[in-house]
Amino acid sequence: MLEKSLQQLRKSGRRILVPYVMAGSDPDWLSLVDLVIESGADAVEIGIPFSDPSMDGPVIQRAGELALARGVTPFSVLSELRTRSFSVPIVVMTYYNLFHHMGIERAVTELRQAGVDGVIIPDLPLEEGANWRAMAKSQGLETVQLVSPVTSLERVDEILAVAEGFVYGVGSMSVTGERAELAETATAIATRIRPRTTLPLLIGIGISNGDQAAAVVEAGADGVVVGSALLRRVLEGQTPSELSYFVSEIRAALDEA
Repeated sequence: MLEKSLQQLRKSGRRILVPYVMAGSDPDWLSLVDLVIESGADAVEIGIPFSDPSMDGPVIQRAGELALARGVTPFSVLSELRTRSFSVPIVVMTYYNLFHHMGIERAVTELRQAGVDGVIIPDLPLEEGANWRAMAKSQGLETVQLVSPVTSLERVDEILAVAEGFVYGVGSMSVTGERAELAETATAIATRIRPRTTLPLLIGIGISNGDQAAAVVEAGADGVVVGSALLRRVLEGQTPSELSYFVSEIRAALDEA
């Protein structure tokens, strides 16, 4: 459903917006998922907290720490997701250790039963992910691949050959976080990858506002993933209307790009 849904949006000319929500960082986090969908999200990336998040910057780390302190586990997240259905695809992002301990088959089954359409596993190397990808694909769970600004073109093509759902272009060679200025690598990677795949191409890490989102789609990306800029506002206690306004601003900028 993930790739099919995003491809339909891409063919219609709509720019794709995927906000990131950390499960359990707020007791009412599912309402935040509803809010971003109502504000224009085309899919939602849901983080499952992990104790050693190598890719995450201070904001997402803090959100994960709050979730872990509340006793959030992969099973509790998926249990909560099973109680709901959403009008857009759901993508889970977390680290492979959690799925390894669950067992690949059980992890894939639990994810699908919770209504999850895709997964992002940033610490699962391409060469070590064959078993995961095979099991996930057999149950209709799409595994999103990441491409960094320093990945060689030969390696890019190897990654793209197994990519599903969408291609996640890493906009900055650093951990997640807001940026006052858009990194040059964010637009460069969009230009570099676009001719090499027919999958939707989304840029994440460092996308902090509407102007930055518009810049990467003008460089060739199909949309953006926005995480830290949204979660910072959540952690600061901004109201639902303020959060909705922020997401809607990025939606409007993408629509106008």
